[in-house]
Amino acid sequence: MPKSIIIKKNGGPEVLELQDINIGSPGPDEIKVVNHAIGLNYIDTYHRSGLYPLPLPTGLGLEAAGKVEEVGSNVKEFSKGDNIAYASMPIGAYSQQRLVPAKIAVKLPDGISHKLAATLMTKGLTTNYLLTKTYALKAGETVLFHAAAGGVGQIFAQWAKSIGAKVIGTVGSDEKINIAKSNGYDEVINYSKDNFAKEVMKITNDNGVSAVFDGVGKNTFQGSISCLKPRGMMVSFGNASGPLDPVNVPKDIQSKSLFLTRPTIGHYFTNRKELQKGADEIFEKVKFGKIKISIFKEYKLSEASQAHLDLESRKLTGPAILIP
Repeated sequence: MPKSIIIKKNGGPEVLELQDINIGSPGPDEIKVVNHAIGLNYIDTYHRSGLYPLPLPTGLGLEAAGKVEEVGSNVKEFSKGDNIAYASMPIGAYSQQRLVPAKIAVKLPDGISHKLAATLMTKGLTTNYLLTKTYALKAGETVLFHAAAGGVGQIFAQWAKSIGAKVIGTVGSDEKINIAKSNGYDEVINYSKDNFAKEVMKITNDNGVSAVFDGVGKNTFQGSISCLKPRGMMVSFGNASGPLDPVNVPKDIQSKSLFLTRPTIGHYFTNRKELQKGADEIFEKVKFGKIKISIFKEYKLSEASQAHLDLESRKLTGPAILIP
């Protein structure tokens, strides 16, 4: 019987349980997938802890890649044996097998492995919408990205540099500076030692940056606001340090006519056609060498608790995956 990670209550990594599950056959619009690699993402810890509440008990995980085992009666896009990946609701990717709606899956091209796809879908699609849709980054612009050594941060810098932008990154320790620079960041600031907002203003000759991309949240929000140029955009897309405090619009936003947005992936890829197009754009950049990805660490599915511990303690300095 296939196994899956289940949580029955919110809490720390210790609440993750590996259990036998009954899969059954796919519904008319579903496919049965045998997962070969599962993406590990920070949002998984939000679902586990209850920061982003889910009905309990629940599985975990949004992203995986594998092979189609069976298709529903209405499914025309996929056949048994197809290599696919997915990165969307419903929750439950931390499993050996599962049923997923066909509309959330994309076909993998030759040259993109299951392991690579499992690291690329959420992080790559996030990068795609952040710098092509949320804020259409242009050559010559300067932007700031927090957590530059993380999975999204590494892809973001490479993509931004391929456009011709200047990218400033922040990291939480000195050992992560070289990781960020190796992925293309022009300047890297250790925000645990230096006032990143002041450093950004020095780097930009007091002009500020056109946009800030912030997945850290509470600890970096005010500094990010202060180093934006007038009419700049604050893109808050994560809460790794905790949820934001209430925003004082006259003080924080009106003072420089700033834009503030909290984007989510589901609003940018609303159907399978958009999803496949977005994924193909990522796969193409990887195949042509504009984005290089190396998997930092692999865990067994049974080691999901340790993977969450390492993720939350900032021990992972690159993409990590679970192997069912």
